[in-house]
Amino acid sequence: MATLLTGCAGSGTQPPGQQDSGSASSPSTSTGRYAMSGDAYPQDPPDVSQIPDAVPRVEAPSRGGNRPVYEVWGKTYRVLPDARGYVRQGTASWYGEKFHGYATSNGEIYDMYKMSAAHRSLPLPTYARVTNQDNGRSVIVRVNDRGPFHSDREIDLSYAAAARLDILERGTGRVKVEAIDPVVWLAENGGSDASRTVAPAGQATAQASPRSVASAGAVNSGGGATSADAGSADGVPIYLQIAALGSADNARALKARLERELSQPVRVADAAGMYRVQVGPLAHAGQVEPVRAELRRAGFDQAFIVNGAD
Repeated sequence: MATLLTGCAGSGTQPPGQQDSGSASSPSTSTGRYAMSGDAYPQDPPDVSQIPDAVPRVEAPSRGGNRPVYEVWGKTYRVLPDARGYVRQGTASWYGEKFHGYATSNGEIYDMYKMSAAHRSLPLPTYARVTNQDNGRSVIVRVNDRGPFHSDREIDLSYAAAARLDILERGTGRVKVEAIDPVVWLAENGGSDASRTVAPAGQATAQASPRSVASAGAVNSGGGATSADAGSADGVPIYLQIAALGSADNARALKARLERELSQPVRVADAAGMYRVQVGPLAHAGQVEPVRAELRRAGFDQAFIVNGAD
């Protein structure tokens, strides 16, 4: 475990009051998976104060990260079969640069500039409202990772969520965590598809497409496009999007890795300060599934169809 350090934003040192959170499969740090030994503030981060909350929607459980019982550092944890009714008060920490761009426990790519979180026992994914009990600020996050593996922590927030709650500088904060039932939330907030179940995260499916990264609450948000839709894009080239990241350097690093693994070109599309890593252009919809198969072999289960105009 990293020792307690203090530092300032952009210094490459750990945030004050924050130890290595243990999120994003942190036990594998001993194998050298992560480039950094300790977590850190992002260098030159974008303004995340206006990043919107995650938008609850009905999703099937992720194929990854939902074993009923799992063990980390010799301690056994149990995953709840249902998040409904979950309310806890405790300490929130946050995780940042060390885990940015790496796979979360359910196979998605962690982006610290999105409204996400890690939790030890909530099913993946779970939408939850997190309220700072010291200032009353509240956010909605999508839980897609495991952690924090410290007994005194209730939840690990993304950098963006922690910024919205104003706990970055202290490193931790007193919070209340309330799981959201998406069916109820959609009914109360005018949602039109409360009964529709979205395919599990980590599962390649032609029925998933991204929400605009400029307004999405989570990188891997789903829509209703199909492979057939992609082929009827009026001549606009189609792409498979792998991630939307807040760091140009991380996006370029992911692009380089994909170029080594794939037979297809890869681009980084910059929009509103977000860097979207996309495979393509693909000439027609028939190429989508073969490229998805290549991506799965390379360890990337999440890929969503976008067109060149997106």
